[in-house]
Amino acid sequence: MRLKSALLISASLFVMSGAALAAEDACVGKVPAINVIAQGMPSVTELDKYVGEFNAKWKTTVKISLLGENERRAKARLDASTGAGAYQVYYVDEANTPEYATAGWLYPLSDVLPAQYDIADFRSDLSNVATFDGTQYFAPLVGGGDILMYRKDVLEKAGLQPPKTLDDLVADIKKVNDPGQKLYGWSARGQRGSGMNVWRWTPFFRGLGGEWQDKDGKPTFNSEKGVEATKLYLDLMHYAPPGVGTFNWSDSVEAFRGGQVAFLIESDVFGPWMEDPEKSAIKGKVGYMPPPEPLGSAGWGHGFAVSKSGAKDECTRKVAGDFVGWATSKEMEQRRLADGIASDVGRKSTLQSEAFKKAVPAEYIDALLATGSRTKLLIMANPAWPEIGDNLGLALEEIFTGTQKDIQQSLDDVAFQAEDALRRVK
Repeated sequence: MRLKSALLISASLFVMSGAALAAEDACVGKVPAINVIAQGMPSVTELDKYVGEFNAKWKTTVKISLLGENERRAKARLDASTGAGAYQVYYVDEANTPEYATAGWLYPLSDVLPAQYDIADFRSDLSNVATFDGTQYFAPLVGGGDILMYRKDVLEKAGLQPPKTLDDLVADIKKVNDPGQKLYGWSARGQRGSGMNVWRWTPFFRGLGGEWQDKDGKPTFNSEKGVEATKLYLDLMHYAPPGVGTFNWSDSVEAFRGGQVAFLIESDVFGPWMEDPEKSAIKGKVGYMPPPEPLGSAGWGHGFAVSKSGAKDECTRKVAGDFVGWATSKEMEQRRLADGIASDVGRKSTLQSEAFKKAVPAEYIDALLATGSRTKLLIMANPAWPEIGDNLGLALEEIFTGTQKDIQQSLDDVAFQAEDALRRVK
């Protein structure tokens, strides 16, 4: 009986496997194009090298539209909210996920990702921020937390040890700042946006004890702690390169690896950028450590998700889901490492690989691991967050550029707008 049962099970599995293969074969050539909204991270631009093999497999054409962070968020939101369905795959991040999931704009990842792409291999910290109400919606390409990067040579010359507290960091920034020698103590994001200045301001706000809402759900980022964090962030900008009030992440990163800046707290993904022998002027001169206490580590993740309005029929869902799996696969990450890209890592297996260990300094890996336990989502996990965050980002940019002098009034105005936004999503 046991042998008979085993044979029946094997036969059933064979029939199901054959049916799945037949369904896949039936979709070849049935989806003329897969349109993808994306952001120009190395993991995305690298796909151009290999996308021909995916096109050949499905007899389709993948068209990837690369946009800046704020632009791709706006375009994806418009496409999804209107039901236009012009795009089958969205580039999604942790800030979008609650909004997109609540609105029903995305398929759960487990419904569209083929089993061979091993959903369990994605890094836990990235899967966590790709999840809302217990369901994961995107396959992470890149993400992580924060690290402090500092110029070892600059600190050695000044007789300083790496700062372990925020007070130490502030003091050291002021000590090493030397504009006459084109060396600035600090750089940060000043440009408006929930994923721009707000993202880097938030660890200061939360680290100083600030909370987004009180127990009744009323916004409280205009509290004393919010004002204190904003004043400190603004003060540090006096020790940054000219124009920092509108810097985006790229501006700050390039200022640091160009040799103009002594200290930078940024997403850990940028650590390997400092070791690029062709683009970094400070290769081998950078130290890495967790952000100084009490600053937290802002957890984040970016990746691909399948649009419900863009992939309504079975074959389009299948091909779009396969693209998401292929683009974020273990094999694709190993290809990136072989091509010298160690910054965008979404999988556990990649972190444990010898290729990754050879690509980055051991000190960077130590900082990555030490920061992991402190990494969490620091922004407001609410569908209204993109609107609230963008309004806050506009207010912060006005403060950082000097067009708004009254910090309390500016934060009060945004908190008032936030109350309305929160009421609309209830």
